[in-house]
Amino acid sequence: MSRLTQARWARKAREARKAVDRPDRLDRPNRPYEPNGPDQPDRPNDGSLFVKILVTGGAGFIGSNFIHFLLGPENPRRVDCQVLNLDKLTYAGNLENLVDLPLPENYQFIHGDICDGKLVESLLKVGVEVIVNFAAESHVDRSLYEPDLFIQTNVVGVQVLLHAAMRHKIKKFIQVSTDEVYGSLTPAAPGFREDTPLAPNSPYSASKAAADLLVRSYFKTYGFPAIITRCSNNYGPYQFPEKLIPLFITNALEDKPLPLYGDGLNVRDWIPVEDHCRALHLILEKGREGEIYNIGGEGERTNLEITEMILNILGKPKSLIQYVSDRPGHDRRYAIDFSKVKGDLGWSPCYRLHEGLEQTIRWYIDHEEWWRRIKSGAYRDFYQKHYGERLK
Repeated sequence: MSRLTQARWARKAREARKAVDRPDRLDRPNRPYEPNGPDQPDRPNDGSLFVKILVTGGAGFIGSNFIHFLLGPENPRRVDCQVLNLDKLTYAGNLENLVDLPLPENYQFIHGDICDGKLVESLLKVGVEVIVNFAAESHVDRSLYEPDLFIQTNVVGVQVLLHAAMRHKIKKFIQVSTDEVYGSLTPAAPGFREDTPLAPNSPYSASKAAADLLVRSYFKTYGFPAIITRCSNNYGPYQFPEKLIPLFITNALEDKPLPLYGDGLNVRDWIPVEDHCRALHLILEKGREGEIYNIGGEGERTNLEITEMILNILGKPKSLIQYVSDRPGHDRRYAIDFSKVKGDLGWSPCYRLHEGLEQTIRWYIDHEEWWRRIKSGAYRDFYQKHYGERLK
């Protein structure tokens, strides 16, 4: 390692040790980040040289939308941005999400698993500077049946990425997490803050919380340049129709029942995926290493309210609503306090809930072939397994 590089990391470690301990940070590192990898030149920390980005899970819902954002007109550096997309292509990964990418010459897809350490190492050798990790098993209902898959991808896979990123001196690592790690709120409680204690209530949220703690440990122990983001419920184009909004939109378009859990009064904060992607891009460029950032949409509604909004926009009858038995461990309420990312970085959501829902419904109407191909495949088997008895 060159003296210049040693001095840089020593300086970063000294600065981190001076930082005040705060529960909304990952905590200060115990020693400088000095992985065993090729020397890298000093670079400014303003995002201006984020050229080669590895996006994991980029064929899924949020990941594919983020790639569209990186290579689209809202990113002024899109021409110089090279995106590698590593995706295992499980049931929710769909390359059709990426067929109409702007700047396709700046994009490369690699079929593989983040748990494959040799593959991850080989990708980082080509000069990747940034990793944005979306790769995850993410559906709570599925985690009730196969929790081991969630632990493997969401925990072991993150450790594999962290280990390889350490060796190759990645400039920034963004762990895309969820507000579900905080657990459930009472009706009058304020929204989750970054310093809210973690209290996950499902195998899915527990696996994401475990991954967050791993990332935290790498920052604290090695000074690894990591940031964690925790976002509320996303909706928008390319969302797999197992989640509430796309499921209910597509079922309503087919005049099929909308299976609503329990009394329908579980509360979620909803955010258009485009707003989430804008926040992630801003955090990528200007976020501080070691920070946690909550991202919310100011769209707190009950599931029943969301269902009725969808039916009203489509002009469908409320008789399509079919109440079904609740799922185990169903959190009652999520709400996000995103004042930190708003105050520190100047981000706030652009879309109001009704406007975002209208645009999303229009997208599903215009892309009927996309969601019909999905709902006619393996998803049908899971839908019957999970909802079959409840719909009787």
